[in-house]
Amino acid sequence: MGVKGFVEGGIASIVAGCSTHPLDLIKVRMQLQGENLPNLQVHSLRPAYAFNSAAIPHNSVHIPPPPLPRVGPISAGVRIFQSEGVAALFSGVSATVLRQTLYSTTRMGLYDILKQKWTNQETGNMPLLSKITAGLIAGGIGAAVGNPADVAMVRMQADGRLPSSQRRNYNSVIDAITRMSRQEGVASLWRGSSLTVNRAMIVTASQLASYDQIKEMILENGMMKDGLGTHVTASFAAGFVAAVASNPVDVIKTRVMNMKVEPGKIAPYSGAIDCAMKTVKAEGIMALYKGFIPTISRQGPFTVVLFVTLEQVRELLKDF
Repeated sequence: MGVKGFVEGGIASIVAGCSTHPLDLIKVRMQLQGENLPNLQVHSLRPAYAFNSAAIPHNSVHIPPPPLPRVGPISAGVRIFQSEGVAALFSGVSATVLRQTLYSTTRMGLYDILKQKWTNQETGNMPLLSKITAGLIAGGIGAAVGNPADVAMVRMQADGRLPSSQRRNYNSVIDAITRMSRQEGVASLWRGSSLTVNRAMIVTASQLASYDQIKEMILENGMMKDGLGTHVTASFAAGFVAAVASNPVDVIKTRVMNMKVEPGKIAPYSGAIDCAMKTVKAEGIMALYKGFIPTISRQGPFTVVLFVTLEQVRELLKDF
């Protein structure tokens, strides 16, 4: 039964991750929007990092560029489509597949194992606190396993916002992981891992626990029968809870993972706390909820697809 839970969760997670990938990409681009780092050049018209000093004229003026106008998720998506093409909306999808295979398969499988062990055999229910604890444990372990794919995904999704001379141009998730290991060291694959683990613990605990809890409440109160309507309602509510709880950590995680560190130069951020302080100081406290609309726009459909697919896969594999 333990292996079966991993298989079911893995299939559902890959389907959900691939189908909502464009929304996740737009979320990442919006979270990086307005990021103000040192050594930005006035001649750069994109919200990018000017790390490549060799490509910068010596007479460039080192003054902060004017703040760029904020754009919403629809405008961000249209801009990406117009400037980079429709294929850009699926930049890093190979990393998404690997991430879901490692991270989500692990967390879903572990949660299923803990759920079976901690469920009251008489009532068939599991206390809310036990659900949250199971989610925290499963999410933390899953994130540690899948962090390399997470870093690669963020970089591949964010690459299109950089000037051509500064893009990493990874060909695939394997190319991204290989080049990062060679150029920045193996440790770079776990950059931002503390944030990834914290976020995953929050997401898994809020997402899986709230889905099971809301589903139980709906069925116990006779609001709906156990079917598609119940699954969609419970999963969308779970997606909203997860988005609200995880967005601040997600913003910091995205920025730390995306930062480019070159030998002999000071990193833009020394860590998660430094990134959070600089972000709030430069952009205000609400910057931690930057990209919330695409986050909930992605988290909602992702969670719905995840749990609806999971329920269908469970039905198909119930005899195995």
